[in-house]
Amino acid sequence: MKLIKILFAIFLLWMITGAVLLNIEHPKAEVVMGLGVFYMAFILMPVFIYYRYKDGKYKKYILDSDKNKKVED
Repeated sequence: MKLIKILFAIFLLWMITGAVLLNIEHPKAEVVMGLGVFYMAFILMPVFIYYRYKDGKYKKYILDSDKNKKVED
């Protein structure tokens, strides 16, 4: 959980830096913002998804035939 918080803080700082660079019209501002989105999509989100699903917490949200029969009755 601490790793996710650290990665999210890095992401927020990165995007704030990109927004400031966009505001002052720095030529590399769009590159910084793009790399921030890339970081979120390929580093932050996979770590978050792994953390959330590693203990099988998702199983209560999956519909299978047993649950469907209970709901229909």
